[in-house]
Amino acid sequence: MTDQKIVLALGAHPDDAEFMCAGTLALLRQRGWKVHIATMTPGDCGTVEYTREEISRIRKAEAAKAAGLLDGCYHCLECDDGLIMYDRPTLLKAVELVRKVRPTIVIALSPVDYMVDHETVSRLAQTACFCCGVVNIETPGVEPFEPIPYLYYADPVEGKDNLGCRVKATTMVDITGVIRTKEQMLCCHESQRNWLLKHHGMDNYVNMMRAFAEKRGAEIGVACAEGFRQHLGHAYPQDNIIEAELGDLVHAD
Repeated sequence: MTDQKIVLALGAHPDDAEFMCAGTLALLRQRGWKVHIATMTPGDCGTVEYTREEISRIRKAEAAKAAGLLDGCYHCLECDDGLIMYDRPTLLKAVELVRKVRPTIVIALSPVDYMVDHETVSRLAQTACFCCGVVNIETPGVEPFEPIPYLYYADPVEGKDNLGCRVKATTMVDITGVIRTKEQMLCCHESQRNWLLKHHGMDNYVNMMRAFAEKRGAEIGVACAEGFRQHLGHAYPQDNIIEAELGDLVHAD
């Protein structure tokens, strides 16, 4: 257990966290954790009907509304949708975010996923966690802090990598009791229905989210679940804090 109960979910676009880890965020919130949801971009290309400025404003408001359902805070790092770079300016934004929030847990996107924006954000999160205490990386006005946060990767979309191979989660969380909250958070992103129908050929994205949660749940004998893999590289925390915090709701390998 920890006294510093702050969790940060870092995605590429508004609705990433709602799709992939909002149930776990809701469970942590029930146990007294402060929730922060951040996106590298405002999702400024996720539209077939609005200008970049209009959709950015709409989607950031939707993301803030979703985070508010968990009494959480939303942050946007204002990168360009589809053009997230692993470069110095973007890394400094990510490091500054982690230093501002000072999380004990960071939940990032999968290192291998269906689009490069997701994969790049995963790498940015890894470096931001590792470097948040490196004093010679300067973020004026925001101080470094230790220790390195616990870092978890959410499932890739549809639970498969970019070659279609199944990705096995090592930490599974039973979110059956909060699936309605997860649905409500995803429904805050109203602007995405037309976009997903036009670009992805996918309608009713709430049902898609629920179907995947049920698929993961069936793997551990519950109604709905979310899957994660913990980053266990050198210097990162090695114990499973999600298991320690959520107890019987977690099935870990």
